[in-house]
Amino acid sequence: MNKTILCIGAGYVGGPTMAVIADNCPDYKVIVVDVNAERIAAWQSDTLPIYEPGLKEVVERARGRNLFFSTDVVAGIKEADIIFVSVNTPTKTFGAGAGKAANLQYWEKTARDIIEHAESDKIVIEKSTLPVRTAEAMHRILQSNTKNLNFDIISNPEFMAEGTAIDDLQSPGRVLIGAMEDASGQKALEAVADIYRNWVPEEKIKKTNVWSSELTKLVSNAMLAQRISSVNSISALCEKTDANILEVSEAMGMDPRIGPRFLQASIGFGGSCFKKDILNLVYLCEFHGLPEVAAYWEQVVLMNDYQERRFVKNITSCMFNTVADKKIAVFGFAFKADTGDTRESPAIYVSKLLLEEHAILAIHDPQALEYAKLDLADCEGDISYESDPYKAAEGAHAIAVLTEWKEFRDLDFKRLYASMAKPAFIFDGRNLLDHQKVFEIGFNVYPLGQKVLSHL
Repeated sequence: MNKTILCIGAGYVGGPTMAVIADNCPDYKVIVVDVNAERIAAWQSDTLPIYEPGLKEVVERARGRNLFFSTDVVAGIKEADIIFVSVNTPTKTFGAGAGKAANLQYWEKTARDIIEHAESDKIVIEKSTLPVRTAEAMHRILQSNTKNLNFDIISNPEFMAEGTAIDDLQSPGRVLIGAMEDASGQKALEAVADIYRNWVPEEKIKKTNVWSSELTKLVSNAMLAQRISSVNSISALCEKTDANILEVSEAMGMDPRIGPRFLQASIGFGGSCFKKDILNLVYLCEFHGLPEVAAYWEQVVLMNDYQERRFVKNITSCMFNTVADKKIAVFGFAFKADTGDTRESPAIYVSKLLLEEHAILAIHDPQALEYAKLDLADCEGDISYESDPYKAAEGAHAIAVLTEWKEFRDLDFKRLYASMAKPAFIFDGRNLLDHQKVFEIGFNVYPLGQKVLSHL
């Protein structure tokens, strides 16, 4: 083995990223460590702790060959030449910047663990999403060591999307590597680039200074989320004017200056990055005395919150102004299809709002039921979790489609309709279904940004 790579953090970013690196770089030994013993045990088993199409096959090819999982963080730090830091950086809930700034306590603890246990020079790579100039702070902490060791700091943000993470890692649109501009930093940059050169074309490896790399990650997610909030705002206008959001977004997306991606109306964006990164960007703008810029980006989050509230308000008003003691089958709880991740999922907030209206919820999702139970553990109300969508719909007054799982399209809607209370409603928060087809079966259909199909 030429080099040993350590990744601290075995979550949604660290695990898949290291698996793909190990798969493509047989000359590197790759160790993934985490203090969560249960998570590490899952990575070593046939039931991985996260669901991603293709992930299991990649892990099985490399695991035991040059990919290893462990809870021994200290040994990993001592052995590794290159350390990826992929720890959680949630939004602060306390102190200065609460609700917007990133909480860096886990990141700083990791930096101090590296200082304490390192016995040789290291390249330390920011893989977590971090505020601009965090690398400078990490560099100061690491260089404060009393062992006369040198630590080079690299920013290498991830751009994978959950549900397509393996494809995104195997065939990335770009790999961004930011480094300090001194000789040592540039040498470290090339060492990291050498890892990716094993499978990524040179023209897709983008090299920048470390500050540009950090900011690019925040702004990329903010721009994508802005598109979602923008089209969702227009979906509300479409419903008032009898325009069709599908037609509007398709025609708009044909403009090559705009393009079609992220222009699908929905109940809103979720996931671990968009909201957190936008709020982080807002905080940075406020901190640097740019209140107008901060307010502009904060509106993207506010529009997302509005779309979730509007969806629930529509359910309540269309079901005769009350959902109290009415059963609603929630189809989908993950924040998007092809993942079990529920972090910041719109389904969490829609479900909580419905429970506040005293609705009875039956939740179905192909991958996310266990996380749904955790997300709603503190909620009062009547909630059941069903692995069978037909069981979830039995006796329900309405179906609310909250995740765009393809298998929902193929359900037997005649069977669903026959088992439900009448009149039966479908609220399609993803514009996923064949609305005319389910309307003809007997459902009252309420899409987003499109004409209502009602028998009432």
